Amino acid sequence: MELYEKTLSVQPIYDGRIIHAHVDDVELGNGAVTKREVVDHPGGVSVAVLTEKNELIFVRQFRYPYRKVLLELPAGKLETGEDPFEAMKREQLEETGTKGESYVSLGEVYPTPGYCGEIIRLWACRRTERQQELHLDEDEFLDIELIPLDKAVEMVLSNEIPDAKTQIGVLKTAFLVKNRLI
Repeated sequence: MELYEKTLSVQPIYDGRIIHAHVDDVELGNGAVTKREVVDHPGGVSVAVLTEKNELIFVRQFRYPYRKVLLELPAGKLETGEDPFEAMKREQLEETGTKGESYVSLGEVYPTPGYCGEIIRLWACRRTERQQELHLDEDEFLDIELIPLDKAVEMVLSNEIPDAKTQIGVLKTAFLVKNRLI
């Protein structure tokens, strides 16, 4: 059987500031027709910023869908037409007040492929400038926390850090540091 689904029709159901949702009629590889609920998202970026002491710079912020504060690597959404690498450097400066060097791509993450087309692009870097003033969006509030890389790995493995992009970023960065690739 062919692993492909042909779009037959698209019915928009929500057009928001960040996301757009639609219900599509699709034809499956076996000829059956079914519906797919889809959320379109512009995508995001995240960066694991290492200090000279191999600490990671984290942000703590309230995440409304979960109704709690999460510990995350700095991240943000892409603006329309924005280059992901430049967006990541922008987010790093805005949320941590730092710039980096020796950027290494950690690849892409598909956080919820069952219904959302969001792609998060990940990087790691070494911090070149100490923290300067933050340039947060007017509706953005966060605290910065430095955590040693080894401790961050322990926190991921004990599920103290449930955020997927952060788990992946921490573990991939730890691999790079262990193998002296960053």
